[in-house]
Amino acid sequence: MSTVVSTSQQLSLGRSSRAGGAVALLVAAGLCALAGCHGKASGAAGTPEVTVVEVAPRDTPYTFEYVGQTQSSHQVQILARVNGFLDKRVYTEGSTVKAGQTLFLQDPKPFQAKLDAAKAGLEAEQARLQVARDNLNRVKPLAARNALSQKDLDDAVGQEKEAAAAVDAARARVEEAQLNLGYTVITSPVAGASSYAQVQEGQYLDAQKAAQLTYVAQLDPMWVNFSVSENDMLKLRTDASQGVIRLPPKDDWEVQVVLADGSTFPTKGHITFANADYNQQTGTFLLRATLPNPDGVLRPGQFVRVKVTGAVRPNAVLVPQQAVLDGAQGKFVIVVDKEQKAQIRPVQVGPWLGHDWFITAGLAKGDVVVTEGLPRLSPGIAVKVSNPQAEGSRLAEAPEKDATEAPPRQ
Repeated sequence: MSTVVSTSQQLSLGRSSRAGGAVALLVAAGLCALAGCHGKASGAAGTPEVTVVEVAPRDTPYTFEYVGQTQSSHQVQILARVNGFLDKRVYTEGSTVKAGQTLFLQDPKPFQAKLDAAKAGLEAEQARLQVARDNLNRVKPLAARNALSQKDLDDAVGQEKEAAAAVDAARARVEEAQLNLGYTVITSPVAGASSYAQVQEGQYLDAQKAAQLTYVAQLDPMWVNFSVSENDMLKLRTDASQGVIRLPPKDDWEVQVVLADGSTFPTKGHITFANADYNQQTGTFLLRATLPNPDGVLRPGQFVRVKVTGAVRPNAVLVPQQAVLDGAQGKFVIVVDKEQKAQIRPVQVGPWLGHDWFITAGLAKGDVVVTEGLPRLSPGIAVKVSNPQAEGSRLAEAPEKDATEAPPRQ
């Protein structure tokens, strides 16, 4: 399928191409100057002005970020416990129910009839027990005076015990019938959000098949499950053993949740469960956090971002992201030495912290790093610092933010 381009579009594309080429030339010229190409850097005459920051190491809160999914801390399947027909659904589907609230009603008439029969049977057995006891009371004095044989006494004692056992059995049948009648009123054992009804009124419920009627999910507190890769766990242990990261006391990790729209859930929680082993299929380690959810904002099954805080990176070195450049030998920054000259300094980078970048190697306290005016520089050129009074203030006075574990930008 051919594409027709109008004359105005061709002119527009031409202008865009020339603009892009100019930008590419400027970038190439800047990189060439930074890499030490022969010749002088083009630009305005005189000493170039630059904006700098002075490296000031400080302890920085460190955040690990993962993808998690919410789960009810207590989700209960509502099942029928006795066979029978469903009379009525009492609750409103999807509503929040209280513990003990009635959800369904089964037809109670067959169970009421069984209860009445069991009570009648109990009364009959109690009457037989009374007769056996009266007979035993008459036999005992006669046997004591040898007016009756020992066999007659033993028979009377046996009849009384048999009648007492029959009464106990009849009483158990009454209790069973009462339980079955009570099971026709199906209630929620927990408070939480209810699901839709999976059965309709008039449907026969078979308790032996464990037919699910609905479920109720407790919303407060809410669980958030997330997985950590084996490599991340090993790196964390290595960094902690080498002093790169300081772990929280007693492994008291705090968790904050970021919702799908980017908003932060207001309440924080803590990690309360770590699985015993790794998942052999995914090579990940399951962790669970528990968060208060009093308003029921979090619902089971949501995908969220999990920020785990509590660790600290001691004496961390941070520089703005725009100060870190890419070269043939890796990443580097431009520093201003004591003679006010620009010099290339290779660095190793870690994760980001807001608009800053962790520098794991290559910089030390007091180093002055150029953040603006980089395209006009070449190694050894004299520079003029445009913000000498601000040196060191940006990192020293900036409010502390959490460092988030993220892959370095390539």
